[in-house]
Amino acid sequence: MNAPMYVRALRSEEQAGIEAGLRSSDAFTLRRSQILLASSRKQCPREIARNLSCATQTVRNAIHAFERKGLAYLEQESSRPKTIRAQFDQAKCEALRALLHQSPRTFGKVTSCWTLELAAEVSFEQGLTESQVSIETIRLALKRLGVGWQRAKQWITSPDPDYFRKKRRDALIHLAQRYGWEISYQDEVRWSRVSQPNLHSWSEQGEPLRLQELAMDKNDPDPKALACYGMLSVTSGHMHLRFVSGRPVSQVTTDFLEWVCEQVQAQGKGVLVLIWDNASWHVSRHVKTWLREHNQTVLQEARMGKHGVRIIPCWLPTKSPWLNKIEPKWVHGKRAIVEPARLLTADELRQHVCDYFGCEQAELLTQKVS
Repeated sequence: MNAPMYVRALRSEEQAGIEAGLRSSDAFTLRRSQILLASSRKQCPREIARNLSCATQTVRNAIHAFERKGLAYLEQESSRPKTIRAQFDQAKCEALRALLHQSPRTFGKVTSCWTLELAAEVSFEQGLTESQVSIETIRLALKRLGVGWQRAKQWITSPDPDYFRKKRRDALIHLAQRYGWEISYQDEVRWSRVSQPNLHSWSEQGEPLRLQELAMDKNDPDPKALACYGMLSVTSGHMHLRFVSGRPVSQVTTDFLEWVCEQVQAQGKGVLVLIWDNASWHVSRHVKTWLREHNQTVLQEARMGKHGVRIIPCWLPTKSPWLNKIEPKWVHGKRAIVEPARLLTADELRQHVCDYFGCEQAELLTQKVS
């Protein structure tokens, strides 16, 4: 049987320090002083643990620590880790640099431009980090590599002197939210296969991302740019896209609106507030006649118990793209699908756009030539 463990004989200054600890307001110092005094009175660790309601090993640890540190043991030390291991050491920083020199599409992503969140996600998937780190960790790692981010804003103001009196858009949005109608922003865009967008990217000092000037072969059967209709649903945030074989005209616009009504009706909505600009193929006689006849048909069918979608159009003031929330989607989309040194085919371009916005490719809208 092992002999009981006791604290060594206390010197007079140690005895006084431990007794002073019994009057301490710090529970940490008080408990350790009680353990040492009880041990000096030849109480065994098991008895001390039973009296103080603590573990026997705690008493043994206290006696061992006092042997090593003396009275300094009575003061609580910092609980901060003695060493802090960085998620990205020098080797992992270089691995991160090599990773960011590749396209995100290499890792199955739907964009060609890196973001901090995307870099954190791919770093975890590729085993650079044990868990997915925060974007701040990625930012600090890039800062150590000499990589920075700069961005400029472009701003435009409406020249329309009556702009502030045109509150129809806000009034319709408020009305739609009140009655549970569908709110959407509609616009058209041309996706160029040749033009490269203005963008910023993570790059090392003095080595910016180089966007190669692209040119089409004269035998290329695909068009130089693809026209596309889009509708952004405010309720779900989902994008509805239809590419056009041709260019936006009134007839294609009404075909798109007819298809949009089918999508809205599938969601169980009966009224669509459509916010768009005053392009010529939006305000033409053909489109306005179609809207009037469509709404009349929906109201007539509603009396017979049939369901349809009524459209309430809202044309925005001239040169006020910031009022149409789909406009920034086009800008970010063009930056996301960019290929720095390769000319995309028409099919690849359509697929990249649909992958980025998370929607399925629908049949092409066809411009009918009379």
